[in-house]
Amino acid sequence: MRTAYSVETVRNAERELMARLPEGALMQRAAAGLAAACAQVLGRVAGRVYGSRVVLLVGSGDNGGDALYAGARLARRGAGVTAVLLAPDRAHGGGLAALRRAGGRTMSGESAPADVARADLVLDGIVGIGGKGGLREAAVPLADAAARSRAAVVAVDLPSGVDADTGEVRGAVVRADLTVTFGAHKPGLLIDPAREYAGAVRLVDIGLALPAEAAEAEALQHADVALLLPVPGAESDKYRRGVVGVAAGSARYPGAAVLAVAGALRGGAGAVRYVGPAGDAVIARFPETLVSDEGPKRAGRVQAWVVGPGAGDDASTVAEVLAAEVPVLIDADGLRLADPEAVRSRTAPTLMTPHAGEAAALLGVSREEVEGARLSSARELAARYGAAVLLKGSTTVVASPDGGPVRVNATGTSWLATAGSGDVLSGLAGSLLATGLPALDAGSTAAYLHGLAGRLAARGAPAGAHDVAKAIPAAWRDVRGD
Repeated sequence: MRTAYSVETVRNAERELMARLPEGALMQRAAAGLAAACAQVLGRVAGRVYGSRVVLLVGSGDNGGDALYAGARLARRGAGVTAVLLAPDRAHGGGLAALRRAGGRTMSGESAPADVARADLVLDGIVGIGGKGGLREAAVPLADAAARSRAAVVAVDLPSGVDADTGEVRGAVVRADLTVTFGAHKPGLLIDPAREYAGAVRLVDIGLALPAEAAEAEALQHADVALLLPVPGAESDKYRRGVVGVAAGSARYPGAAVLAVAGALRGGAGAVRYVGPAGDAVIARFPETLVSDEGPKRAGRVQAWVVGPGAGDDASTVAEVLAAEVPVLIDADGLRLADPEAVRSRTAPTLMTPHAGEAAALLGVSREEVEGARLSSARELAARYGAAVLLKGSTTVVASPDGGPVRVNATGTSWLATAGSGDVLSGLAGSLLATGLPALDAGSTAAYLHGLAGRLAARGAPAGAHDVAKAIPAAWRDVRGD
């Protein structure tokens, strides 16, 4: 699992470590890892370090010092290194002296774009993890020149201009091909829109001691998901494995019911009960489904419900499901129809799965505000409704109402932006709820599998929601290593 920590937590850990190390040792560790990563990049883009052209974009803080010391290491290996000093009178003195001793040169920002255009590698050391509000005016031409150049752009700790704690982007920023981050991931490296600017992310261990309970965000990996996936035992039957109820679809949207059931059948539960007006369509496609037209209360025993996909204006069914004393997943129309007080008063776990537009309506803000502040939006929804919230998007964010670390998922693909994909995800997550997974685990595991299934189904070409559902078993096997 990748864990991300706030700027304050990282800085506290750095201070504790620096107090035990010789002066400057921690920066040298960071610079060594940064230079090694840059050397590997130069090996790919220029074929060598010796004779390559490197431009450092250097701000006034320790971030600029890291860039200068790394540039000195590259210069000693024969690279031609030029440091563009955005604040010459406040550049890191030790790093600047090291670069000059190694044969590097310095220049001011006015004529730098031409050098950037000819570079093989641009090292972004403009702003550190404490930066807020985008790049300052003097740095914008350099970021633009780097974006237009053929150079590989490597960011020091995080791309300059993004918010390390939130992943928000409020102004011009550097777009990196690779971000080399020190000691720990920062939330902004895992969460869009900032994640989009980070490129690939490499973590350099500099010896920080960071307590797991202080993490702000977590990103599951294959091994983590494999441990969460339900596996039937020798004594299992369809009821012991869990039964998930799906209350979805309408005369206008019968396909939503079919797709939600498709996801539910592949989510590990032993059986799927369907309730709603699309029973004929569901049973025609999935004859193993237990279909009822007498409402959720008369459907039979379930361990979890999914309600809302394609429900139209059926508020009574949503209310009936919310009154059940089992975990409930609320999606799509169910989010609009659900009584907020009925959600807050539930004693069993609740998982809400909005996209940005639905989250904006629930929060009373614009869609753009949600997309620009995904972390805080998911947390606010979870706190307001007392429910786990899976905020769908390019990076899916799953927040718990207890305020613990958010789960961040980036296994998806842009090809998942297709009608019905969210219905499949709802069924899959609801099925995992029925197997007994807590809401946070069910949501984050479903998002991981759903994203991976989207990649397997698409493979660089358009894929429909039914293709994604069919690929879930392959994603499951891939995670388990089968």
